[in-house]
Amino acid sequence: MYYVSTRDKEQKFTSAAAILQGLAPDGGLITPEVFPKLSVNALETMSDMGYQQRAVYIMKQYLDDYSVTEMMNYCNKAYGNGKFDKDQPAPVVQVNNNTSVLELWHGPTCAFKDMALQMLPQLMVAALEKTEEQKKPVILVATSGDTGSAALAGFADLEPTKILVYYPEKGVSEVQQLQMTTREGNNLAVCAIEGNFDQAQSGVKVLFGNKELQNELAEQGYFLSSANSINWGRLLPQMVYYISSYIDMVKSGAIAGGEEINVCVPTGNFGNILAAYYAKLCGVPIGKLICASNANNVLSDFIQTGVYDRNRPFHITSSPSMDILISSNLERLLFAFSDWDSDEVSKYMSDLAQYGRYEVSNIVKKRLDSQFFAGSCDDAETKACIRELFEKQEYLTDPHTAVAFEVLKQYRAATGDKTQTLVVSTASPYKFAEAVLEALGESAVAGVAGLEKLAQVTGTTIPTPLQNIEGKGIRFTDVVGADQLGEPLMKLLGR
Repeated sequence: MYYVSTRDKEQKFTSAAAILQGLAPDGGLITPEVFPKLSVNALETMSDMGYQQRAVYIMKQYLDDYSVTEMMNYCNKAYGNGKFDKDQPAPVVQVNNNTSVLELWHGPTCAFKDMALQMLPQLMVAALEKTEEQKKPVILVATSGDTGSAALAGFADLEPTKILVYYPEKGVSEVQQLQMTTREGNNLAVCAIEGNFDQAQSGVKVLFGNKELQNELAEQGYFLSSANSINWGRLLPQMVYYISSYIDMVKSGAIAGGEEINVCVPTGNFGNILAAYYAKLCGVPIGKLICASNANNVLSDFIQTGVYDRNRPFHITSSPSMDILISSNLERLLFAFSDWDSDEVSKYMSDLAQYGRYEVSNIVKKRLDSQFFAGSCDDAETKACIRELFEKQEYLTDPHTAVAFEVLKQYRAATGDKTQTLVVSTASPYKFAEAVLEALGESAVAGVAGLEKLAQVTGTTIPTPLQNIEGKGIRFTDVVGADQLGEPLMKLLGR
């Protein structure tokens, strides 16, 4: 299988090259030429498999360069060896008669990013040999909170990689910040920026587009790559958990085989819900894709109107991983909905860069309407939802997942659709203990003390990876301007 750029479908890449490169040379996102359909009995065939085996079965169809033996080894390293606190890394929990929750936060950093970022490093290091790449990769990551800690956990001390994470100085929770700034490893660095996530993400893209920098790094034996969801090696493992969760819902009796489900995803950068759309393309019976936004509702506005406009106030919310106004992965959906028209996609992206907005064609808008529903909620609604879920369903959730539950409520009120729905839970409530405590009517306590209080109030257990966070020394304290991202990069490389 070959991969193409969203901005030039004549550019072709092997699977190993796509993963190693991350971003196409023209700035486009690398996407498979085709999405192989699962065979009629594939879901049934995978029913008795463990998660690792399912992952191999699914991902191998997209990774021609990798053998089954290699993939099994990588999946065991990623999802086995006690890295996840459940036998099944992505368990499905029934909340009520027509709502299930896909819990994606049982990994080493307690967020859904672990599902992909335990796998991507394995694939990337192998790709060095497969492409005969002699230079060493330097992984640049812009994070709104969870990607950074998950990427650091995946790449720490993994030779020959180096990794640098940028996060908004005032845009992550205290626990998220501690997870990053205390991370051990000889090949990594973390730096705060004076700005928001969009500025961090834009700054990283500027580094990728800096030819002079690329040449300087090449002379030193390095090249830049990405662990953000712009990398296909992030999206492919995410497709796995949607397919696997459908199989588990059939096995549990929540649905019958072949029965359609809806999927509701809290998202800011669009990668998580895009993976659900790709799973649907593969043949999983998914009906409506429900896109849930917080007060930074650029995505929900876009899906409702067909106009993407980032010219709006930026809000710091209780769900910081969704505090994003430039959703990079949306470009891949535009590519699919415009029938692979690279010129059309390039025009949208050019307009976004120049004017901060674009409006899609009538054809793209009709396809959005047929596949997606979108809604948003503010912090007050989010907190009310956390409290209601805990009091009525005895289910404790974080602010991001609560946004999804609230938007699902909006969808059902607007449509009357009672289809069994899978809500994607993206983070442990303990990563946002301060906000969750406040939502439950308790006095908010920040940092590690908040974890202990949340456990006492709710009778739940602090996840093991967060139990160990107190007492670790802070290693990284650098803060730079949004236009100075090259400085910590040179520092990491000893220049």
